[in-house]
Amino acid sequence: MTRPSLLRFLALCALAVPVALPALADDLPTFNLVVKDGRFVPETLEVPANTKFKLVIRNDGPGPEEFESNFPRKEKVLAPGATSFLIYQPLAPGRYPFFGEFHPDTARGVLVAH
Repeated sequence: MTRPSLLRFLALCALAVPVALPALADDLPTFNLVVKDGRFVPETLEVPANTKFKLVIRNDGPGPEEFESNFPRKEKVLAPGATSFLIYQPLAPGRYPFFGEFHPDTARGVLVAH
């Protein structure tokens, strides 16, 4: 490639680079959820609608638990004492139920986007 062609190519590549970088997980609004004794605390978690956010889940035990939701489809298995997170793309206003796979009768909750 000749020097002028290379310079044109590099200039075009520079134009194709996005101006804004995507938000890092640490820069997102963050909400905390704890699972303990087969229950989620809080059972209702209010989140902003139309906004990407981070859900931090901590399992205070005594046993393992799997956070699960059907819509949007999210799953996270946590050992006792473990903490992890999920990133949610913007949700339309509404109610989004979730449950614990290992305690489906008692580990229930809902994300409320508004």
